[in-house]
Amino acid sequence: MSGTVWWKSGTVYQIYPRSFQDSNGDGVGDLRGITMRLDYLAWLGVDAIWISPFYTSPMADFGYDVSDYCNVDPLFGTLEDFDELIAEAHRRKLRVILDFVPNHSSIEHPWFTESRASRSNPKRDWYIWRDPAPDGGPPNNWLSNFGGPAWTRDAATGQFYYHAFLPEQPDLNWRNPAVRAAMHDVLRFWLQRGVDGFRVDVIWHLIKDEGFRDNPLNPAFVPDLPEINRFSQVYSCDRPEVFDIVAGMRKVLREQGERVLIGEIYLPIERLVAYYGEDLTGADLPFNFQLLSTAWEAPSVAALVEEYEAALPDGGWPNWVLGNHDRRRIADRVGEAQARIAAMLLLTLRGTPTLYYGDEIGLANVPIPPDRVQDPWELNEPGHGRDPERTPMQWEDAPHAGFSVSEPWLPLSLDAAKRNVDEMRDDSGSILTLHRRLLHLRRDHAALSIGGYRTVSSPAELSEDLFVYERYEGEATVRVVLNFGDRERRLTLPGGAVWIVLLSSRSGRSGAHEAGELAVAPSEGLILAPQNRS
Repeated sequence: MSGTVWWKSGTVYQIYPRSFQDSNGDGVGDLRGITMRLDYLAWLGVDAIWISPFYTSPMADFGYDVSDYCNVDPLFGTLEDFDELIAEAHRRKLRVILDFVPNHSSIEHPWFTESRASRSNPKRDWYIWRDPAPDGGPPNNWLSNFGGPAWTRDAATGQFYYHAFLPEQPDLNWRNPAVRAAMHDVLRFWLQRGVDGFRVDVIWHLIKDEGFRDNPLNPAFVPDLPEINRFSQVYSCDRPEVFDIVAGMRKVLREQGERVLIGEIYLPIERLVAYYGEDLTGADLPFNFQLLSTAWEAPSVAALVEEYEAALPDGGWPNWVLGNHDRRRIADRVGEAQARIAAMLLLTLRGTPTLYYGDEIGLANVPIPPDRVQDPWELNEPGHGRDPERTPMQWEDAPHAGFSVSEPWLPLSLDAAKRNVDEMRDDSGSILTLHRRLLHLRRDHAALSIGGYRTVSSPAELSEDLFVYERYEGEATVRVVLNFGDRERRLTLPGGAVWIVLLSSRSGRSGAHEAGELAVAPSEGLILAPQNRS
């Protein structure tokens, strides 16, 4: 695999810095804390870490409201701490990917302070300002993703500014060349400090309809959905001009060699794949979040994989995500037993997988008492908060699970004394051990990391809960068998062949030889290879 681009063969591990490791006892994770845990990440077997925002911020949305793109918020440390983190990560052959938040800044960013100073200010057009509607209200019907109108009136100048999220997060005007140039310089600042790539926040939002037309009603809207779903966002995001913006970012990254550009994109597959760009000039990895909402059953997952593989442009490299800081944890969605199947699926499908911190120990969503709610979305629209999937990493059976010497900013799970790295690390049957074995198996078998993909499940097998597929590279073939059901199922292996179990999601079966009819236990996953073949 020496000739393979690193972000194709590797695995990305997302770190939410507030919740990974606190080094200074204030109850909030920081950059030095991440550096403290790099040996664990190298042991685990991931190849790159993606760090959610740590830039200077008033923290209205926990760092996704940036007031200085080229500095570290004191809550997380200093630029010197970041430089040390980069150096120590690279010493362990770990790549570092940063979150880039270009759609909006903080209301406290100096750019916005100038922009709102007067209608004639040179930076007025760096943000999106519009006159009121004839009735004096917002310019159109666009809604905020966090509830309520997406427009806030500025009393001093009499115009409204647009914010796709909180009023404290005004959207930048990417139609302005000066904005593009300034944000490209931000990318260069971090690239020159050694960053290996960026995950671009809400990349599909960057360009808005030039005429600011009203979004049409969404006929599928139901009251229990977040209010943003009341309208179809056809004019407020995913505009055709955005692809030129993405291509420009990619060009800046390539100035520094092989760097990766990842785009956060919550869109259907046919729109998602467009972000690879014409002739692959767009994002290297438009994030594929389809597994976050697909029914957890063999036929649905198999159909999704086939649809996605068929939709990829020639040369487009796939990627898969099962969890992140905005969505329910996978163990919460599918249950503890099926979380093992989810791990095997994520780490054996073709493409680059992204693993969310804590998923490797089976951490589920943690209930948050009302008096400890932090997320502004939950405060605006109760029932849609993201705190439960952002709770601290659990390291050991110690006060505050080894995350901090003080009370953490969010509570730990009730089973933290057992669900932690130290308790699971040497347990051959733990979900942590399963993740580590999967990650190392990917490195040992090119078929799993860079090989091709083909489905071998029959319709009958799918209806019986089994999803079976193969990964192959040259003469090497690896077969993956996943039981999505709660009953034992049987599978006929190819006639005459003897298969070795490289890994089972259940302890004690790895290394076994199988032929003829294969029994697959409830919620069991198996990785098989033909005998005498790599």
